Amino acid sequence: MNDNLHAMEAWAGALLAQLQPGQRRIVTRRIAQDLRRSQAQRIASQQAPDGAPYAKRKQRKNLRGKKGRIKRQKAAMFENIRTQKNLKIEQDENQLSVGFFGRVARIARVHQEGLTDKVAKKGPAYHYPARPLLGFSPTDQALIRDAFFRHLDVFRR
Repeated sequence: MNDNLHAMEAWAGALLAQLQPGQRRIVTRRIAQDLRRSQAQRIASQQAPDGAPYAKRKQRKNLRGKKGRIKRQKAAMFENIRTQKNLKIEQDENQLSVGFFGRVARIARVHQEGLTDKVAKKGPAYHYPARPLLGFSPTDQALIRDAFFRHLDVFRR
């Protein structure tokens, strides 16, 4: 997979070098938006970049909060982290990045790499299983290639 990324980087770099800086900015913005959308959809479907499902959540022992109330709703993991507010794009005419920045980046890194972190500020530490949030899948590589072709097709007309 790493060899595929290097090959794609060389191929895309050669194409980007032929474009004007303004055109490069447009292409990288569109690619970044498409990648962000793809990553958010994959996170919503609870899958790693290789297609494997995320590790299940640990069962909570105390489902009763207040007397007579049982929590029945089951929220999806990473529901808020995949929003545009948290999954951000940084780009210029030479590079682009899609990722988490700030406080959300720490939470995402713990889940991405499967690290140990505190559950609450003064709570117990918990070792989270690795749940890769970001990464390149073959679909993402095809998405980048198609975005380049769409952009080049617009300028041929």
